Amino acid sequence: MKAERIVNTSVVAALVLFPLWAWMTDAPFLITLATKAVIFALAGVGLNIALGIGGLVSLGHAAFFGLGGYAMGILASHAQAYDPIFNAPFVLEGTKSMPVIWLVAIISSGLAALAIGALSLRTSGVYFIMITLAFGQMLYYFSISWPAYGGEDGLSIYVRNSFPGMNTLDPIQYYVICVALLFAVLLFTSRLARAPFGLALGAARQSPLRVKTVGISPYKLQLVAFTISGMITGLAGALFADLNRFVSPTMFSWQLSGEIIVFILIGGTARLFGPVVGAIVFVLLEHLLGGLSEYWHIYLGLLLLLIVLFARGGLIGLLAGKERSHD
Repeated sequence: MKAERIVNTSVVAALVLFPLWAWMTDAPFLITLATKAVIFALAGVGLNIALGIGGLVSLGHAAFFGLGGYAMGILASHAQAYDPIFNAPFVLEGTKSMPVIWLVAIISSGLAALAIGALSLRTSGVYFIMITLAFGQMLYYFSISWPAYGGEDGLSIYVRNSFPGMNTLDPIQYYVICVALLFAVLLFTSRLARAPFGLALGAARQSPLRVKTVGISPYKLQLVAFTISGMITGLAGALFADLNRFVSPTMFSWQLSGEIIVFILIGGTARLFGPVVGAIVFVLLEHLLGGLSEYWHIYLGLLLLLIVLFARGGLIGLLAGKERSHD
């Protein structure tokens, strides 16, 4: 456990120092790359609550990522709309305020996760995986057939949304916002895992029958965990859409759901910083190998294969030992 804390501290130091170095050397692209890794890490931390603590393998978590992104896109698009007669800006029900957009993204994703979880959790195993995939694909095809917000072409937002007291167009300032949210969610996840709810959820993963015998419903525990997981992933989706100033149906794709699972597997399932390490490795491989070949996923697959065979605790488990912890 002490070794894992050292690894976690090193990851935190890297998240703080690397962007500062990139800013001092005037390399805004590297800051944007780090921001992307942080947002993917946030999505992974969200899924890890359901997968790592609750044992729920969801292949449809991109549904919540996409809902968060479209919440941002829809609100921002209405805020930047123009009157066709007077050519003057006006606001419908839209907003450019990040805190408001985050709240809407979290609530909409949470409600969707509650509804999807309520149905999906009546199954288990491969059936649960497939029903979450089905819901994700339903939203994917719905977004394609929604011409009001770009349909298959997606929706562009020309100016990044605002945050009080900060210039969000400055890469380092937007990075600070994203990494602060990541640290806040990591702290929340750490407390959740050690709280009575987290301990009961872990027990329900290991032995649902024993949890039932003490009067606790595994279904309710898992539903709450799935809902919280969806809310955090929705927040990540809103941040990702703001980073790119663009939303598209690909945010709902099952491939993205698979990538979020890959983040967790690379870093270490049920490890607090597992998704963070996995997201960083994924973005680094995409950046370094993507320019060499469009088939760079082959190398990612080889890495994942080696981890599954020889380091089932992920990279953090390989470095820190075999104990599982959310400290």
